[in-house]
Amino acid sequence: MANTHNAKQERMHIRLDALSKQKLERAATYVHKSLSEFVLMQALHAADEVIHEHETLTLNEADWEVFLDALENPPTPSTKLKLAFAEHKNRVQR
Repeated sequence: MANTHNAKQERMHIRLDALSKQKLERAATYVHKSLSEFVLMQALHAADEVIHEHETLTLNEADWEVFLDALENPPTPSTKLKLAFAEHKNRVQR
C-alpha cells in the first residue's frame, strides 16, 4: 500500500527528439531503472549539485581568519546600522 505522505502527485511533461529519448532509455536500461526513474534521479542529482554550488561558501585560510575574527570581535555598530535595525524593528512589530 502506498504511503500517502510520499505518494507522487506532481507531474512534469517534457518534449524531446527521438534520438535524445533513445539515449535516455538506453542509459536507464544500464542502471535497471524506468525512463521516468532515471530522468528524475539524474535531474535531482543535478539539482543537488547546482544548489550546493550556489548555497555553499568556501573561504581560503586568510578569509577564514578574517571571518572568525569578525565573529569573535564584532565591530561597533555604525549609526546607519543602528538606524536600519530600528527601522526593521518598527516594520516587524507593526
